[in-house]
Amino acid sequence: MDAPVTPAWPGDPVHEGPGGVRVIGVPGQPDRETARLRIRAALAAALAAHCGVGPDRIGLRSPEGAAPWATAALDGGERRIALAISHDGELSVAAFRADGGAVGIDVSQVVPVPDWEPVARDYLGPAVAAQLAALPFAARDAGFARAWSEHEARLKCLGLQLDEWRAERAPVLQACRCFPLALPAGYVGYLAVAADAA
Repeated sequence: MDAPVTPAWPGDPVHEGPGGVRVIGVPGQPDRETARLRIRAALAAALAAHCGVGPDRIGLRSPEGAAPWATAALDGGERRIALAISHDGELSVAAFRADGGAVGIDVSQVVPVPDWEPVARDYLGPAVAAQLAALPFAARDAGFARAWSEHEARLKCLGLQLDEWRAERAPVLQACRCFPLALPAGYVGYLAVAADAA
């Protein structure tokens, strides 16, 4: 298993991770709208620092039904930067890839999911559902959260919508390499990049 990627938390320097990706995190979000505003502010600041421009030269785009991206107004012209953002519970994470290549990220709070079995079978596939069924009861919530988060990160990296499991999609999803995120207790998360970029 790959080493976990540690997000840069407020006040931390942002380091390059696998595939040239940079990951940031913002804890302590009281509600979804605050989380959305704070992670976008942190993302704009990290992008501005990375690009060597003021935050006013960074634009964040989040069109409905499409992966978000940023634009950086540089002296040589505008540059598009791939983004991924995720929120759950009181935690938000985001990733960006300055080379414009695809990136996916997801965070999941570890909580009981009473209907985990049909959800896993319908969305994660029979192999993952069987792996989760084989886990001890005490490990199942965390196992489900990890499997779900990895799946979501892969989908985001590939620009795919969440949909019911289809066997023909499995090879497509494997076109991403996933790295676990080092997150506070009670949360799991994954970063996904194209396999050739990792």
